[in-house]
Amino acid sequence: MKFNKKLITLVLFFGLILTSCGSNKTNSKTNTDKIIIRVGHNQSQKHPTHLGLIAFEKYIEDNLGDKYDVQVFPSELLGSQTDMVQLTQTGAINICVASNAILETFDNVYEIFNLPYLFVSPESYHHVMDDKSITNPIFTSTKDAGFEAVTWLDAGSRSFYTKDRPIESAKDLKGLKIRVQQSPTNVKMMSLLGSSASPMGFGEVYTALQAGIIDGAENNEMSLTDNGHGDICKYYSYDMHQMVPDIVIANYDWLNKLPEKDRKVFEEGFKILNETQRKEWVIAVENAKKKAANEQGVEFIYPDQNEFVKKVAPLTDEVLKRNTKLQPYYNAIQKYNKEYPAKKEIE
Repeated sequence: MKFNKKLITLVLFFGLILTSCGSNKTNSKTNTDKIIIRVGHNQSQKHPTHLGLIAFEKYIEDNLGDKYDVQVFPSELLGSQTDMVQLTQTGAINICVASNAILETFDNVYEIFNLPYLFVSPESYHHVMDDKSITNPIFTSTKDAGFEAVTWLDAGSRSFYTKDRPIESAKDLKGLKIRVQQSPTNVKMMSLLGSSASPMGFGEVYTALQAGIIDGAENNEMSLTDNGHGDICKYYSYDMHQMVPDIVIANYDWLNKLPEKDRKVFEEGFKILNETQRKEWVIAVENAKKKAANEQGVEFIYPDQNEFVKKVAPLTDEVLKRNTKLQPYYNAIQKYNKEYPAKKEIE
């Protein structure tokens, strides 16, 4: 039997709204009197994010299963990421995974993670995201909006991939039309690199590549395999211009009204979610690289990142001057960049 995803989403959306509006509580209970914890995300059931959330569900129910029923909804079953963030605000759902770009609209401190070439290596990126002195003020910045971040998830690094021209240096981008996320920062970045930015939804990219509307795009390695972009684009260049985390957010009132004992279990569950997702991410990326190289014929290229960094430096300066709250975070990140410099080549 085939299910209409949009219909399911619509029914669930209005059902959750009615549940939220019809009760002062942020949770509903089943006939067995368990509190339902609704968790939404936009990835498939094979994705590292879903696998991490299943590990979270198991841990909570193994320890508090007599009280809580954790229900994980993948593949935008509860709506788009924007919908899910709004539902988390109201308490209609308890937890969801949100992109950094969406959270920027609630507090522009999240703009820090969108700066190009902010992290010089994955090691620096991971150490920064694990440093609570850096992330906690960012994660709690949205509590007045009704939610706060409880952990981060690895979304890898974003690099350029193209159809006909390998990007071996920044000059190779000149004149190309490259799909980017719908962000002013990304559009300006491409302008400084000499190419033409083509902002569009991710679901439109395959068709645009196929039709020749764009010459390439930028994303992590799994875009090549999971989304079929490697069938068209045969060059993947590791310039790693962005490492932007996905953020797990929870309804503020629900989270802070949990009994102290339960809160500790949920906090440990968030750690397990983070650890499991990151381990699965490493495996998924390695599998994607092997498939792209061996089955799709994608060539992986390792250009000198310094040339790219110099070209976009004015953008970083511009953002830091405009958004003055970012400077302390930027300075703290630079310390980790010195401690964990880039490797000459990714193995």
